[in-house]
Amino acid sequence: MPLLQNAKKALRSSKRKEKINQTLKSKTRTLVKKAKLEPTAERISAAFSTIDKSVKKNLMHQNKAARVKSSLSKLFKEDKTERKTVTKKTASTKATVKKKTAKTKTATNKK
Repeated sequence: MPLLQNAKKALRSSKRKEKINQTLKSKTRTLVKKAKLEPTAERISAAFSTIDKSVKKNLMHQNKAARVKSSLSKLFKEDKTERKTVTKKTASTKATVKKKTAKTKTATNKK
């Protein structure tokens, strides 16, 4: 135990700061995990903001934060491209059906 008054005060403040830091670290970890499981825009933006806060408070190094944010954004981009390819396939099949029906209508009108 500290003997001096300033050492006692430093111990109290460090315990208080430790609690705050632990909650922010925990929040960051859980939001990153949730964003990795289901990469949506809201979850990724929430994870980005907590990562930035933890870097600001020196709980996480800048390079680690950049690495984690990069991996999350890659997941989000991959998820978007998968959705686009599915929608493009359905759009192209609809377009071919419309072209076929247009050709048959013009052929019957000429006769």
